[in-house]
Amino acid sequence: MESFSSFLNEIAQGVIVKTPSLEFYLGLLVLIILLFLSALFSGSEVAYFSLTPKDFKELESRKKQSKTLKNISHPELLLATLLVANNLVNVAIVILSTFITLSVLDFSQAPLLGFLFQTVIITFILLLFGEILPKILASNRSLQFAERFAPFIGLLISMFKPITKLLIKSSVVISRRMATPQKISMDELGDAIELTSDGLAEERQILEGIVSFTSTMVSEIMKPRLDVVALDYNTSYSRFKEVVIESGYSRIPIFNESFDDIKGILYVKDLIPHVDKSDDFSWQTLIRPPYFVPESKRINDLLTEFQQKHIHLAIVVDEYGGTSGIVTLEDILEEIVGEIADESDEEERLYTKVDDNNYIFEAKVMLNDFCKIVGCDDDIFDDIRGEAETIAGLILENTGQIPKVNSVVKCKQFTFTIDAVDNRRIKRVKVNISPNENN
Repeated sequence: MESFSSFLNEIAQGVIVKTPSLEFYLGLLVLIILLFLSALFSGSEVAYFSLTPKDFKELESRKKQSKTLKNISHPELLLATLLVANNLVNVAIVILSTFITLSVLDFSQAPLLGFLFQTVIITFILLLFGEILPKILASNRSLQFAERFAPFIGLLISMFKPITKLLIKSSVVISRRMATPQKISMDELGDAIELTSDGLAEERQILEGIVSFTSTMVSEIMKPRLDVVALDYNTSYSRFKEVVIESGYSRIPIFNESFDDIKGILYVKDLIPHVDKSDDFSWQTLIRPPYFVPESKRINDLLTEFQQKHIHLAIVVDEYGGTSGIVTLEDILEEIVGEIADESDEEERLYTKVDDNNYIFEAKVMLNDFCKIVGCDDDIFDDIRGEAETIAGLILENTGQIPKVNSVVKCKQFTFTIDAVDNRRIKRVKVNISPNENN
């Protein structure tokens, strides 16, 4: 340690101190001004690109047109201007500081000390006062910082516009030639959405719907056959009109004797010219061909087919060719934007929230919808659901029989209590959530 100190003393003794001249004081003044400009450009870069939507609304609400809004209306031009100006100033600071240092200190006898002084000391001053401190200040008071220096930044944008436009065009050409397509998985996109602000609940729900859109199958969103309003091919015209009025649906599936033998779809709008016809009117001539899709079809592919074929309803069939239910364009869109209700829809209470941990559900509710309502992961039941798509199906999959009223079935952190059944199916269940359990 002593030897190192003596080594430094020997080096320092080789430094010759000169009397400061007028050029030294002028250079020092210019250096201070350049440091201020460097701080201004660095701070402005952070301030402008840290403005929040609330800040923009405040600027737009002012009667006088804001120069800040004008500057940031072309963000690429603004950023290029600040970077060009900041780099020019920083280069000038390095050159000028070297001149000032050499005008009062002669390092010819101690070149190593001169090198350390000009790199370490000057770099430290430049980083501290030209980068770090102004960026901290600007990030804490971004709107005030941007507004205060907006006129000067606007003047710089005009001055450097020829250079910055050339740089922007050059960077675009280079990036197009060298850029490689970036692929992002749905899992990564889902993780990114999880990090979004809780204040954007509706937007977040839509984004989550888009992420899961490509992995959702028709069987997960279809209306099961027991809930479908359909009519026999031989139904009288008067009875047909009664069903149309009672149901309020615009499209009615038509079957022959059994729902597994679908003959077609009748569009209610096709009946309008014939609404006054007698009971012997052959309404069957208005039936349009059905469109069949398998349960395993993904809804993003089905949406494309609906768009191409200009249809709104498809018949869902199982692997044996039997009819499982129907799926509509509205069902698909609801997976993204949530429930869509029109003026003809009657409110159907599929669940009742008792408190944060207790619900009463109609057993026909799809598991996808159940998970959204209670706020759990869509894949929580994947290891135990088998082929089940509804709450009732999940319970049957785990019990192997139709349970009696008040029977209790536990799945994961959920306790299902059977509230109503008939001879053929579970109708209603009570759900209790135990957040600390994960069986």
